[in-house]
Amino acid sequence: MSRKRPGTAALSAMVAAIGCAVTLAVFTALVRRENAAAEVQMDRRTAAAAEAVRSETRRYVEILRTTAAAAGAQETLTATEYGHIVQPLKTMKLAGATAIVLIVPAADDEVAEVQQRWRRLGSPDLTLTPKGRGEHAFVVAGIPLDGTRPLGGIDMTQAVAPADTLAQARRSGQPAVSDTYQLLVDRDLPSDQRQNSFVMAAPVFRGAEQHFLGWVVLGVRGQNFMGDTLQHAGQGLLDLTLMAAGTDRREVTVAELGAASEGERDLVRTVDIPVADKRWKLRVSAPAAGLPGARSAFPLSMALGGLVLTALLSALVWVLASSRDRARVQVRAATAELRAGEAASRRQADLLGAVLDGISDGVGVVGPDGKFLLHNPAAIRMLGKGNPESGVESWQSHFGLFQVDGVTPFDTEQLPLVRALAGQDSDQVEMVVRHPAYPEGRVISVSARPIETTAGERGAVAVFHDITERKHVETELRGFAGVVAHDLKSPLTAVRGFAELIGDALDDLEAGGGADALQQARRSAGKVISGAVRMEQLISELLDYAAARDATLRLDEVNLRSLVDDVVTARTDHLDGPDLRPDIFVGSLPPVQADPVLLRQVIDNLVGNAIKYTPPGQAPRIDITGRREPDGGVRVQVADRGIGIPDGEHALVFDSFHRASNGGAHPGTGLGLAICRRIVERHGGRIEAAPNPGGGTIFAFTIPAAGQTTSNLVGVV
Repeated sequence: MSRKRPGTAALSAMVAAIGCAVTLAVFTALVRRENAAAEVQMDRRTAAAAEAVRSETRRYVEILRTTAAAAGAQETLTATEYGHIVQPLKTMKLAGATAIVLIVPAADDEVAEVQQRWRRLGSPDLTLTPKGRGEHAFVVAGIPLDGTRPLGGIDMTQAVAPADTLAQARRSGQPAVSDTYQLLVDRDLPSDQRQNSFVMAAPVFRGAEQHFLGWVVLGVRGQNFMGDTLQHAGQGLLDLTLMAAGTDRREVTVAELGAASEGERDLVRTVDIPVADKRWKLRVSAPAAGLPGARSAFPLSMALGGLVLTALLSALVWVLASSRDRARVQVRAATAELRAGEAASRRQADLLGAVLDGISDGVGVVGPDGKFLLHNPAAIRMLGKGNPESGVESWQSHFGLFQVDGVTPFDTEQLPLVRALAGQDSDQVEMVVRHPAYPEGRVISVSARPIETTAGERGAVAVFHDITERKHVETELRGFAGVVAHDLKSPLTAVRGFAELIGDALDDLEAGGGADALQQARRSAGKVISGAVRMEQLISELLDYAAARDATLRLDEVNLRSLVDDVVTARTDHLDGPDLRPDIFVGSLPPVQADPVLLRQVIDNLVGNAIKYTPPGQAPRIDITGRREPDGGVRVQVADRGIGIPDGEHALVFDSFHRASNGGAHPGTGLGLAICRRIVERHGGRIEAAPNPGGGTIFAFTIPAAGQTTSNLVGVV
């Protein structure tokens, strides 16, 4: 008994209903995906803006900290010496900075004495003007950074915000930032020209006994300070507002920047920004429609296309249903033809796939509609994602393509494959691929050519090459060269300056200057020698840094206990007195397979750091132990009771030229631990730092045990 077939109208209506339902589902999914893309774009741009603000505020704090350390390092701090220390800041063009001054404390009965002393120390016209009774803080030296009038003799305690900041900096021994207020130097300006401003203060201590001398204070106008930074971070797409506490503890706007785009600010983020001892807030808002890749006409176009396609399918079903027999014959013939073509295409695709799967460079082919026809495995590995669901308009959001700066989105019209579809060749175009699969980003080089498809239409083919490692090396070399240039120029400048002072002192001797000129010459000569020693140390560590990366490993079985005992003896034999000798415990240490010269350098750096970074007046205490690991390696630990490493910086201390924020009082170049990491990693091991529960730091690294195969070692070829 045959089943009753549905009528033509019913069948067409069913197709139309299914098509509309599918179209609505696709439209809803696309809208949700674009909303999610807007949130991701907002998060990325907020993170970039916050990092830009953090970097700028951190730079000002480090400049202040360095200036205070330099002032405290002077044997006798005078107004002239202080002027020499801060003079380079004039050329740095610090945005918003008004002046950097030296402030000293004085009680009511000490004002006259302090005034007389600093007149002798290089400020002959200084007149101190106390306000009120009690403790005062007077400006005794400094230079203006924006052409404002000098503030010599002013009492900073007359304003609540700077007075509280000076007290906090002295109490904590660390830089502090004031609440937002209007600078004393700006009170003569018209009200519409005054800005919400602040001061940063760093205490100045001298000698191992940390004798307090005063403060180095930097005045900053808020809008000028953050104006350029916010402009760059916002890129005309974001509303940015930086807020801090005012003198009444309520939030006050320090700087703000409006976006060029119009529309409702429906995306809002708030980020805490640490500034010295306080936390400011960065409020970021933007219209979702203004963010690149976040809104497009694609969902609506897709919906309209789906409805049109549904209508066509419904009409086709109507036609087919009304002439079913004729359609069946045509469908069978078309199906046979399609199957034959599909079989031939499958054979060609299998051959092409075998060839493409065997090459290391990525290859991608797109058709005239901009949709990918194929991606080989190498291309998928480099891009981190498979083919997008649609054409060129989705490439930016799908793959996360940026310029080589890693921030600026790559213009879709300038993508190599898009240009190839337009008939233009592209060679070795560099771009950054960054998305959740590759959060750190990968750098690729793309070359593209137009091709003709079998239907006579234009397509395009691209070859991808991963150059991430090469770019990393180039970036490291640029940073390496910049830091070397800076660190070599600083002691050279000091050597030149003090050499000129020696010449002046010798001239005074010839003119009968006497013992004072001789003493000045000797002091300057000592600083020349100190600068030369700093250069020698930097050059030696740079050579060690290069050798740790490029020198050939000469592996041998090493008696680790003997090597450690030798390093400890060399580090402690020259120390005299019971209070200076470190308490070093060396436990059982298994033999290892390593380059003895490079391994000794690792042990010497770790033991030397443990001795150097110990609080004054406290004998260093170091425990050196080792054990065999289940994987056949040896884990070595060097635990100390020193000053420790601040939270969040344990991984950063192994970066080149990075120094922990609490180690500024100790000399160094920031290369020692970077050298250690290179040596350990070249031996196939790893190195890490962690807090010592009893105070201090535990450094631990792994090294192959004696007799272990060396197939996993880096550079052993």
